[in-house]
This record gives sequence, C-alpha cells and structure tokens, in this order.
Amino acid sequence: MRPFLRFALATISVGLAAQGTAMAQTSAFPDNAALTQILQSRVEDGRATGLVLGVMEADGTTRIVSFGNPGAGARPLGDDSVFEIGSVTKVFTTTLLADMVQRGEVSLDVPAQTYAPPGMTLPTRNGKAITLAHLAEQNSGLPRLPGNLDLGAVDMANPYAGYTTQMLTEFLGSYELPRDPGAEFEYSNLGMGLLGALLAHRAGTDYESLVRARILDPLGMKMSGITLSPEMQTLLAKGHSAEGAPAQNWDLPSLAGAGALRSTMTDMLKFLDANIGEPKSDLERAMRLAQKARFPLGGDAEIGLGWITVNTASSSFVYHDGGTGGYGAIIAIDTKRNVGLVLLGNRTGIPEDIAMHLMDKAIPLTPPPTGERQEVTVPADVMAQYVGVYALDTMPAFKLTVTLEGGQLHMQATGQQKFPIFAESQTKFFLKVVDAQVSFVPAAEGKPAHLILHQGGMDQRATKE
Repeated sequence: MRPFLRFALATISVGLAAQGTAMAQTSAFPDNAALTQILQSRVEDGRATGLVLGVMEADGTTRIVSFGNPGAGARPLGDDSVFEIGSVTKVFTTTLLADMVQRGEVSLDVPAQTYAPPGMTLPTRNGKAITLAHLAEQNSGLPRLPGNLDLGAVDMANPYAGYTTQMLTEFLGSYELPRDPGAEFEYSNLGMGLLGALLAHRAGTDYESLVRARILDPLGMKMSGITLSPEMQTLLAKGHSAEGAPAQNWDLPSLAGAGALRSTMTDMLKFLDANIGEPKSDLERAMRLAQKARFPLGGDAEIGLGWITVNTASSSFVYHDGGTGGYGAIIAIDTKRNVGLVLLGNRTGIPEDIAMHLMDKAIPLTPPPTGERQEVTVPADVMAQYVGVYALDTMPAFKLTVTLEGGQLHMQATGQQKFPIFAESQTKFFLKVVDAQVSFVPAAEGKPAHLILHQGGMDQRATKE
C-alpha cells in the first residue's frame, strides 16, 4: 500500500475480531453494533461531526449505520441524508468516459483536443498531446488547480464558484506543461474537471444532464445530482469545517466533473452494487473498464480510469475518496470478494482509515491525537518560504503541496484533500484533524530544503522540488 498520509479523522481501535456470532463467520464486515461503535467513538472524541456508513456483502445484502450531528436545523442522519461527495464525483466522470468509449463516441488515446469546444486549446509538450486517458489517469501534466484560480482572492468558503469556462479556456491556452503527458502521476482537479467538460461537450449537453442520463437515472439514483431539488434540500446534512464550525456548500460550475455531485447513502449503495460482481448491462461493463488498473502510482498502488487500486499482503481493492469545505466521502470495492462500502461525513476530511480497516483488517485504525498543542503566530514571510511541492524521498511520485492562503498554511498530499496546518514554532506545524506534525528544514550546506512528516511513530522526509 502506498504511504499516503492518513489525513483522516482518527479513533481508538475497536475490538472487531471478537465477533462470536454466525454473522462474523459469513460476513465480510462486523455486525451493526461494532460498526456503530466505530462511528460513535470517532464523533465522541470530537474529530467527526456526523457519519453514515453503508456496507455490501458478497450476497448483495446491505446494511447502513449512522451516528452524529446532522447540523443545526437538519433532519437526523440516516439512509437518505444528502451529502456532498466531493472527488468521489471523479469516478462518475470516468464511468461516463468508459461508457462513451464503449459506445464509440470518444476514444481514450486520441488527443483530447479532438473533443474541445471552439476556442479552447489544450497544451502539448514535445509534440505529445493530452488524451482523455491521461486526464482520467491523472498523468496529463496539468496542475492540481488552474493558476488563474487565485485562492488568495476568492471566497474560500466556496472557492470554485466564480471560476468560469472562459477562465478555464484562458488558462489552458497559456499553460506550459512541465512534463510530457503520461509521464508522471499528479492529482489534478483541473484535469478531471476538464474531462467532464469535454465529455459533456461531445455529448452536446451539460455535465449534470449527462451524468443523470447515463448513470443516475439508469441506476434509479433519484436523490443524487448537482442541483439540490427541494426534497434534497430538506434532507441535506449541514456541512462543517475541519474545526467543526458550520460550512457553506460548494459550487463548481466549470469543473463539475472534479467534485460537484451530491448524493445519499441509499443512492450510493446503488452505484456500489452496479460496480460489484459480474456486469449485467453495458453500463456495468463500462464500470469494470474504469476500475481496471492502467498506470503505476508507486509502491503497491495503481490507478485506472479514476479508480485507485490498493494492493496489500492480504487483499486488493479499488477506491476513491473526496471532500469539500464541509463534507467527506469514500467508496471502496474488493472486486475479488465482491464486497464494498461507502462512508459519508458532514465535516471536512473523511476518516479514510475506517474504510481501509474495514476493507483489510491488517490496516489499523489510526489512534487519536494525544495531548493539546499550543498554536503560536508566525510571520507571513516566514511561512511563505515553506510554500512549494515536496516529494517523498522514498517515493518521489508521492508529493506534499504546501500553500499559503489568507495567512494560513495548508498541506495537500497526492490524491488527498487539503488541510490547514498550524504553527507551534517557526519551523514545526501540526494538523488538528489527525495526530501528525510537520517540521520544515531550510536549505543549508548544499542540501535542499525539505520537511519531515512525523506520524504514527515514523519520520518521513520529503525534499522540496
């Protein structure tokens, strides 16, 4: 399993092995009481607000448990609570891609420029063009975010709302790729948002209409979409920031394919079911195509069309997670055992370790932070020198991106969400959502600047590029 940062809300380990019932012998997952206890401990230790977990067994049966606070004025959490699913949207986008490939409407390996609207020019490098496959595999060479999305100037409560298709077109027309398309993995909301826009243009419609016609309606996902219907609005769980404060819903008008969808557990289990077992329709065959690993990420991980494959000593499963300013989500599928899960939360950051542990019990639950850390004020010019991209020494493809936004340092790991980091000295920072710290070391004596990630009893060095 690749050494991705477990930037997840953590909890104490619950005794999952002590299941003396017949269920433990026949089920891939613990009983409902044990599942609920995991969620409850995560909420009660103050690092989650509300969680809804759905699991699917090999026989197709499903179970849903929930625990926590739905937010002020919202209905109690349950099967039909509506959440933003963030970057889990990306596997809907890549399912659209696979479906359109099977229909002969697009090709994975021709230049994506072929499907661009008039006036939009995608960058190339060394005569090599970005393909739809590159966008889906996150190796197009496009950055995580477009450079003309000024995070220092936008409303961070809804940062993508004002980013227009015209701005996207202008950025693509001026951007110079730092490497050839297909050369290296770099998680890109821009790339996946562009993929959704290109597919919608090819189909002659908008992204939401396309995903509804091709995926949501065929699967009976009536409480899913981008636009909140009156009923969805009534059932919306209220989002919360990483610190637990109420958060605004996000809008992604021009990059919808990267993270704009909202859904419920009932609907997400329909999507999960369609992604498991022998395919019974053309749509399900497209889903299997999207899951198939295509590009190495380093270590034991690979990526297909959006889906990330994790290979451990005892299992192999595909997953994708996501988050917005007030929500987190993860979907995971063991394609050999034909089981899977969905976890939805109404707080920034998803307890990814819960999902990983339930998929493979050898992957431990992350212990909670210990002790209180004292936050101090650090001058902006000091923090500015830490901004940059740091590549993990043991796996250079895995990067930590540090940004300074509105006087606050943030860190984002490859393929994961961005979280604020807080100073306890001028060189050492900490996260509040998990027990992890970061020490910054300036360049000296011919050695490049680097950082040390302190987490789980390990110190991992990442060198600044």
